[in-house]
Amino acid sequence: MELLYTGKTKNVFQLEDGHYLLKFKDDVTGENGVFDPGANTVGLTIDGAGLAGLRLTSYFYSKLNEQGVPTHYVDANFNDATMTVKPATVFGKGLEVICRFKAVGSFLRRYGAYVKEGQDLDSFVEVTIKDDDRLDPPISEDALAMLNLLTHEEYVILKQRTIEIAKFVAAELAKKGLTLYDIKLEFGRDAKTNEILLIDEISGGNMRAYKGGQYIEPLELEKIMLAE
Repeated sequence: MELLYTGKTKNVFQLEDGHYLLKFKDDVTGENGVFDPGANTVGLTIDGAGLAGLRLTSYFYSKLNEQGVPTHYVDANFNDATMTVKPATVFGKGLEVICRFKAVGSFLRRYGAYVKEGQDLDSFVEVTIKDDDRLDPPISEDALAMLNLLTHEEYVILKQRTIEIAKFVAAELAKKGLTLYDIKLEFGRDAKTNEILLIDEISGGNMRAYKGGQYIEPLELEKIMLAE
């Protein structure tokens, strides 16, 4: 098992069978000790955050696989806080795709002159470049195509799949009385078939969920969602 990459919240290893192993860490993104799923830096460490993220990711990915949504998920080992995934290549140096149902986070910071916090948004999708130095700038469909990161046809698939997955997650949260405000997803191309796959994770670390207007922390979200 070879360490390929050390990320903010996960380490990536290559396995002998061609799959990859993601090791979830307790580090979470944020600033000044405050958790923020949209932040570009590790802001704090929360004991148990890695396993909680893995458990929730496994829950969502298993259901998506059953529904035929293409993902890189193979299986998970909760004892080691690891997830086995199929190999996939990212678009350029990586893209993040956000689906927004409410105006919060960076959307509110950018467009606060025109929207109020918590204002309803209609499954608004935006793509950003993974570039910490430039604070993950948003990028348009035309720019993605001009820079040879995504074709227009791939962008349509990416957007449709993002909305489909986000609405699925929102429906799952709603069963527990929770409201999904926004969620950040990542996609890549299957290394063998070139099919667009959902990659990385779906957990409290990359979404904002609320109950009665109160934000739910990642560990609490995992407890609520996986409670019998």
